[in-house]
Amino acid sequence: MSLMKKAKMLATVSAVTLGSVIGLTSLFNAVPQKAKADEGTDNGKDEGVVLTFSTVGDSRADAAQPGLSAQDKIWLQNTKAFTRITREVQKQNANLFLFNGDMIMGYTQNSDVNVLNRQYAYWRGLVANMFETGTYVVPVPGNHEVQDKYKDASGNTVKKATQANENTWRANMGDIIMDTERFKQIEGVDIQDWEVKNHPQIGTNNISTDQSQLSYSFDLKGSHFVIINTDPVGNDNHAPIEWMKQDMANAKKNGAKHIFVFGHKDAFPYVADPTTPPSADGLDADPASRDEFWKVIEDNNATYFCGHEHVFNVSKHGKAYQVLVGSGGSPFEVTTPTNNPTDRMYAWATVKVYKNGKVEVNCYGFDENYGKTKLIKSIDL
Repeated sequence: MSLMKKAKMLATVSAVTLGSVIGLTSLFNAVPQKAKADEGTDNGKDEGVVLTFSTVGDSRADAAQPGLSAQDKIWLQNTKAFTRITREVQKQNANLFLFNGDMIMGYTQNSDVNVLNRQYAYWRGLVANMFETGTYVVPVPGNHEVQDKYKDASGNTVKKATQANENTWRANMGDIIMDTERFKQIEGVDIQDWEVKNHPQIGTNNISTDQSQLSYSFDLKGSHFVIINTDPVGNDNHAPIEWMKQDMANAKKNGAKHIFVFGHKDAFPYVADPTTPPSADGLDADPASRDEFWKVIEDNNATYFCGHEHVFNVSKHGKAYQVLVGSGGSPFEVTTPTNNPTDRMYAWATVKVYKNGKVEVNCYGFDENYGKTKLIKSIDL
């Protein structure tokens, strides 16, 4: 074989080998092991981060809400806004996604389980793939899940939690509150200090029904997570204060370094227009009880994440923060543009817990026109 033919053969082999390597590299890079973050989001790869979780609430829609598709007018869900939030949360590599209530419209006639089941099923479908990409979804009950809405004898609108709705909640959410085996498969570690019997008991704080899987708690990587039902039967607009005190005391005895509380109703309403005071529709419906609740939050150096008002706002009251993220797709609380651009943004919070004890809350959002996602607020706890 001539030197010229040998040179050509070697060149051909080299080209094939190089092409194969490039092809394999491209194939490997194409595998969606971890999605890359969009501009303005955080990919969760910071050194020293031991735990990342995201939280938002209120994705249910109103049939009269502008911009809804024909699909969403049937299912009463803002699919476009909510699925974008879930995708970006996945890109931030959140270990947990805590949803702070009002995932369905609810408010059926006489707790119609057939309607409620269909609405729950649609929402569960929207979050199903989060479990498969490394994020465990933790649901929090809201008023649209546990209350019925009707007119009383005087024609006044009444909203009251019902035992039937609480049972329907458990029927639709109980399989993930908490599936310890699935949790370990997703997170690689066992959930800690989870006990289905650890919930507010009948007779405390005017509670009259079983609160299992409505108010509950667990630990993960040194942080304690407390989920509360803010509309228990017979005591709407109230938190289970006595249970919270005992639960948090036990958590600290067990070595919890951080305490995060998640409920649907806000303790302190957001005031967009000072000339128009907000109605007392959250925990502030009973100011004395709200203040007692907040003292528990402060005494335990906890942070409260909530929804109910369809707006984003971070506020500090005394020593503790309330992070209001009822901005998951429901009709905006603020009906017209204001000087505060975040009043009409779809927004969520992503929290990072660092090995050195630092806790960072980063809040992200995009405007009503679905522009680029932006970092809109950042605080250290």
